[in-house]
Amino acid sequence: MSETPPTARIRWLIATLIVMVALGLLVSLVYATDAVLSIIERLERLPTWYSVGALALTLMIGTGAGWAIWRVLRPRRAPREQALPAPADRAQVDQRLAAISAEADATRLSGEIAELDRRQRSGTLYLALFGEVSAGKSSLVRALLPGSEVRVDVRAGTTRAVRHHEGRDDEGQSYALADVPGFGEWGGAERAGAARSEALRAHAVLYVIDSDLTASQMEEIEWLRAFGKPLLLVLNKSDRYDNAERAALAARLRERTKLAPIVVCAGGRERVELIAADGSRGEREVERRPEVGELRAALQRLVASGAGKLEPARERAVLQAVTLEIDAIEQQRRQREAEALVREYARKAALGALAAVAPGTDLVIQGVLATRLVSELARLYDTPVRSIDLDDFVTLAGGRLRGSSALVLAIAGNALKAFPGLGTVGGGLVHAVAYALIFDSLGRAVAETLAKERRFDRERVLERFEGTLGDRSMLAELAPTMARIALEARKAGKELAGP
Repeated sequence: MSETPPTARIRWLIATLIVMVALGLLVSLVYATDAVLSIIERLERLPTWYSVGALALTLMIGTGAGWAIWRVLRPRRAPREQALPAPADRAQVDQRLAAISAEADATRLSGEIAELDRRQRSGTLYLALFGEVSAGKSSLVRALLPGSEVRVDVRAGTTRAVRHHEGRDDEGQSYALADVPGFGEWGGAERAGAARSEALRAHAVLYVIDSDLTASQMEEIEWLRAFGKPLLLVLNKSDRYDNAERAALAARLRERTKLAPIVVCAGGRERVELIAADGSRGEREVERRPEVGELRAALQRLVASGAGKLEPARERAVLQAVTLEIDAIEQQRRQREAEALVREYARKAALGALAAVAPGTDLVIQGVLATRLVSELARLYDTPVRSIDLDDFVTLAGGRLRGSSALVLAIAGNALKAFPGLGTVGGGLVHAVAYALIFDSLGRAVAETLAKERRFDRERVLERFEGTLGDRSMLAELAPTMARIALEARKAGKELAGP
């Protein structure tokens, strides 16, 4: 008698489970149907007003539960990524540069614009070899421009600064080939910045690699592509791979970048290890034959198109880069002005707390000050805020204080103990420090939200404000500064009051 195979027993077990699950679902459906019919029958016996009320209450509960689930499961808003600005008008860039002429980096940016104009007048086509350290950029310059004085070393990072080499195509047209520092060298952040700047100044960029792309290289390629200039992907040191490997790598690069890679070998001298028949090892430098015919043809096409045709894209890239840096400078300036504004209103809040004499008058004073603080910060960040929104916001911000008032007051009192003779000071000065802390926290929340969101997002401001008020360590760190502000405010108030 044949024995039942194990696989057959497993199939029978699965079939049994399916039948049991199906029966369970049918029974559940019968019970659910019976329960629904029973509820409907009972509702029909009740008065109409009760049935309608029960239905409305059910809808309210369902709607509330759905809203709560949506609040919990909704995706968080992604932070804004820094994108390239819209194409900048030259007159606008000049105007903005003039407005920041007192800033430290304004001279350097003006130099970029001057270099843009100089190259435009020269009519020379500029090409930049761009890529990570040891990709063979300098060797490529030597292979493309025989006789050029290019230093090539077996060590990484030979190129320390941007170097321009003059070349000529088959028709005798001249062009400038820039060999820029490579990325990835320890301590080379400054040189990497110089490389990026030169890539933006060039009419076209040759991105040189010697293997598959890393994540950082893909980011660099996307950054360069965003400026809309010709971008050539050059796979160097191809003699490291056999024909099948080269074809597979080229296909992989084409799929990832949507660019047709130009496969080359820059040649040059390379130190190789030799293993003799007896097992002894040694080293010898060998000459690698350059193979750059395909790259020469691509450069020929670029040079034939002329610098004038590629000039608009180059100018746009430089202006966009300068615009981004101007944005950063203006943002830093606004941040400094916002910090000064917040500290000034913290001082006014402390003075208002000391000046309040009748019960409740301090709340009126602080409400007016809070409205003015938010208005001035919004004006600083060019954000329109309606007064009705401000009134509502100030009321909501005051509501967030209820659970934090004791904490703020306690920290304010502790801060005053650091000043000799003020350990047992009256409540007025403690409240002055507390209000200074509150206004500093509120101002920071508003300024940070306006800077990051580029609009007045009430909920984000209140979240940041409440988070600061609940951060004991941050409040304790700010408290001594706010105590000094309160003491200065009291001294100023006494001077105003006179003898």
